[in-house]
Amino acid sequence: MTEHTLTVAGVAVDTRHWIGGERVASTDTFTDLSPIDGSVLGAISRGTAMEAAAAVAAAKAAFPAWAGTSRAERARILHAIADGVEKRIEELSIVETTDNGALLRSHRRGVMPRVAHNFRFFADWLLKLEHEDFETRGHSNHVSWDPAGPSVLITPWNAPLMLATWKVAPALAAGNTVVLKPAEWSPLTASLLADIAAEAGLPAGVLNVVQGYGSEIGDALTSHPDVRRISFTGSVPTAKRIAASAAANLTPLSLELGGKSPLLVFADADLDLAVDLAVEQYDNAGQVCLAATRILVEESIADEFTRRFADRAAQLKQGDPRDEATDIGPNIHLRQLEKIDGFVQRALVAGARAVIGGHHKNGQYYAPTLLTDVAQDSEIVQEEVFGPVLTLQTFRDEDEAIRLANGTRFGLAATVATGDPERAERVTAQLVAGTVWVNCFFVRDLQAPFGGSRHSGVGREGGTWSFDFYCDLKNTVTAPKGWKDHG
Repeated sequence: MTEHTLTVAGVAVDTRHWIGGERVASTDTFTDLSPIDGSVLGAISRGTAMEAAAAVAAAKAAFPAWAGTSRAERARILHAIADGVEKRIEELSIVETTDNGALLRSHRRGVMPRVAHNFRFFADWLLKLEHEDFETRGHSNHVSWDPAGPSVLITPWNAPLMLATWKVAPALAAGNTVVLKPAEWSPLTASLLADIAAEAGLPAGVLNVVQGYGSEIGDALTSHPDVRRISFTGSVPTAKRIAASAAANLTPLSLELGGKSPLLVFADADLDLAVDLAVEQYDNAGQVCLAATRILVEESIADEFTRRFADRAAQLKQGDPRDEATDIGPNIHLRQLEKIDGFVQRALVAGARAVIGGHHKNGQYYAPTLLTDVAQDSEIVQEEVFGPVLTLQTFRDEDEAIRLANGTRFGLAATVATGDPERAERVTAQLVAGTVWVNCFFVRDLQAPFGGSRHSGVGREGGTWSFDFYCDLKNTVTAPKGWKDHG
């Protein structure tokens, strides 16, 4: 292992920034830890305003040529990046699992193939992106998507590479240049992405990766006057700081924030399916923004649902995420674990009852928890925990179910379990959410709009919505006459 390289399960990862097609080291570093056992993975270059300025300058310098690159060539390079990801799925999977604690089997089978798909989808969508020309009093109208400019993308730690490329791929496809700032708790696969993109032929400066703390490098990026777009996934408090920072330059924002999503279980639902959907919310140790952490069950089936849920949850295996048999791994960081336990212990003191769990197990592993006897206005119901903690409340009828479901400041997602299609239509029409699933969960298509309502976000990305954000839309109106004869 060299001074600027660490090795994870035999995979070499450069710990420096990637700026203007070159590796750049910072004077200071921060320590990256594995949540699996708390071991030190290595010292990562800790960026400051100086690296932020250098990265934005590199993106600005590279922008004219990349924006002027044909759609076909941009799409070709994005497909080449996808090829590179697919060749390194095993390496990316083990590095990400070691760095953020998510299941290795999930990375191998779903997450990393999705990373490649992100690039392929937006490459292909770019080639068919168009708006039909139309006429106004004999004048022709032509809509075009013009690249906006350097884009700052700030990504979270719970699904680092997948969520990063969900932003990077459309930004690059749109003709923008990118400064990617990964979360400091899981920075390693972003560094590998820089290598893959360079090997695929992405020109220097088109993708830049800078590491560090939000207060030290993030603020410098989001307040920079040369940045034309900012996309952020993370917490509401951080989003407010980013929005305030971007306001001085009126930089457009796309914000995908927290959630406190409901799962509504009606008495006419397939109860086994509903229980499976509820237990699925423990995926990734509960560190999923879309998770339906508030289980709302019709009174007449609440006891039976709770019994079946406890039985089903007891079958989950919690442990080392590298083990194929593991269902739930660790939480990302000791600070996050302490936050989770604080929520639970305060809820118990306030009168909640733990049907299962309710305690820290060992290391960075928190027992899957279900709390009942919780009030709608309680902290545990209103605030995002971001851990393997669910609450269960009951309702008498549709009106109460909808009132409880909409009774937080969030509106990211919702899930409905019912056997009545008419009820599903009535209920989903009244739910405040960016995504609603009926009798399913986590089915996502990149061509669909994605984002949240209320404090769960601003804007939508996905399909054409991504290009609408990452581009400046232009309408060109041409008169039917006035042309000179050039014959």
